[in-house]
Amino acid sequence: RSALIVSLLSAIIRVTVLCALLRLAVFDVRWRRLPTRATLLIAALFFIDALVIRLPIHDVLAHLLLALAVLVICAALFAAKMLGGGDAKLACAVFLWTGPSLALPALAIVSVIGLGVSLVSLATRHMAAEQRFPPLRALAMFSGTRGVPYGVALALGGGSVIALPLLAMR
Repeated sequence: RSALIVSLLSAIIRVTVLCALLRLAVFDVRWRRLPTRATLLIAALFFIDALVIRLPIHDVLAHLLLALAVLVICAALFAAKMLGGGDAKLACAVFLWTGPSLALPALAIVSVIGLGVSLVSLATRHMAAEQRFPPLRALAMFSGTRGVPYGVALALGGGSVIALPLLAMR
């Protein structure tokens, strides 16, 4: 019974994180910004989930060290103007959740989705924002003239890895 409650609480936390990530993806497409508060919420929910599932302290520290390494790498990419500041913070939060054991699968998924987002942004860079047909209007929001919304890749790719334990629930 106690294990069921723990699983249910963890599932609620993870679904909340997924909803926050989806909201951030939409926000990034529309405004090319990722609000810091939402990113901090996602990171804070990791620690709440870690308490709920009683994640050992050495595992929490491993997750923290990975997140710190991602932050250092992303800060360098931000300084080189290759990545936005919001993307750097979101990457840190996403990899805090994945931890070392799922970091490479998460990186692969984020990279593949990021390639798709980049190609769509490149293909739509000359598209006028004022489209009458709703699907074209949505596509025009990806236009690379405003930058690539890489938060979409981080949100969808990271979210897919964060959701993995939900798939294992019975």
